[in-house]
Amino acid sequence: MFMTRSRSFDDSNITWHTLEGVDHLHYHIFAVDEERKIVDLMFKFAANKKILLHRHHADYVTVVVQGELRIYRPNGELKEVRPVGSYVGTRGGGEPHTEGGGDMDVIAFFSNRGQDGVIYEILDENLNTVTTFALQDFKALMQAQGS
Repeated sequence: MFMTRSRSFDDSNITWHTLEGVDHLHYHIFAVDEERKIVDLMFKFAANKKILLHRHHADYVTVVVQGELRIYRPNGELKEVRPVGSYVGTRGGGEPHTEGGGDMDVIAFFSNRGQDGVIYEILDENLNTVTTFALQDFKALMQAQGS
């Protein structure tokens, strides 16, 4: 059996940002390419916490660079654990879920691709849409993080 150990990633050169009303999540946007419809960013999820229920509308790639990314079904059941070093490509439109860190903060790189409309849909406990994040929203957040 192959085992990996989680190591601390040196994120001292990354300026983390937060979204009002979104607990246990920090982000840093690296690039928004409107022409190719790509948003590249890192998320830092707090250890042993979950973020908001959401659904991905864009195809995306995830690389876990620190810790383990835990993915939960809407009912709270643990669906998947992605250890440090894992690379996963997923189609948009999958099952709503929450995510969070394991015993340490998890840092994961996300590359959202092929969608200039809704990229993430934030849901309430009844799976109703609360808000959405589109490519233009990420462009505005990236511009704001530079100031």
